[in-house]
Amino acid sequence: MNDPVTHQKPEIEVKARGDLPPGTVQLARTKVLALLDEVREPVLFARIRLTRTHNPATERPCLAQANLDVNGRPARAHVAAESMTEAVDLLRDRLTLRVSRLRRHWEAQRGGAPKAGEHEWRHGEEPTHRPDHFPRPVEEREVIRHKSFSLARETPDEAAFEMETMDYGFHLFTDLTTGQDSVIYRAKPTGYRLAQLHPRPEQLGTVAVPLAMSPTPAPLTNPAEAKKRLDATGLPFVFFANDTTGHGNNLHHRYDGHYGLITPAE
Repeated sequence: MNDPVTHQKPEIEVKARGDLPPGTVQLARTKVLALLDEVREPVLFARIRLTRTHNPATERPCLAQANLDVNGRPARAHVAAESMTEAVDLLRDRLTLRVSRLRRHWEAQRGGAPKAGEHEWRHGEEPTHRPDHFPRPVEEREVIRHKSFSLARETPDEAAFEMETMDYGFHLFTDLTTGQDSVIYRAKPTGYRLAQLHPRPEQLGTVAVPLAMSPTPAPLTNPAEAKKRLDATGLPFVFFANDTTGHGNNLHHRYDGHYGLITPAE
């Protein structure tokens, strides 16, 4: 086995908020630095956020998040736990998994087509580590974050990989084959589900991940009506066609009990 290539490790930025036990910041930095020793690609950026909430309704008040830039590819992990020590350990484990996925992805690209069994990371991993949603009353919820960016043009396989590497619950993208704005998300018991503005199952092509396509077109509506739909259904998000732009939008629940809106850049 080849020895890992030694790269200069970045200075890890750690942001802490709330009443944390002494030594927590250094513990988190030490564990992530140890992880970076095992990364063969250069890590260009590393940031950790540690937060302890004081909401008595929250069973897991300790939150830990890390963002890495591994040779130009982002990796992210976001966990919640009863204690900050447990959160830091969970963060290290989740980040290790994500970096491992990036490595296997690079190795598959260098070696040609992936072999059977190389997609085991893509399913069977329900994210029970995720933070709990704050039970904010419906009348108090607002759309407090609006993110607009150019959607990646990629295949469902690439979208699933992106979603898992970034530890997201869904991923909004433009399907490479059909050119349609689409969203991919986890589907129980294992696998993924794909929703598109105008579903075209016959154009899906060969997909490596276990994937089902929603046969229902995305509703043509606006963010205000999408908010009502989200409140009424209790779903984690609503994917819809914006009645002004025609593009796919995604309105979702945030962990603080408010909403986030994702739209493609014009």
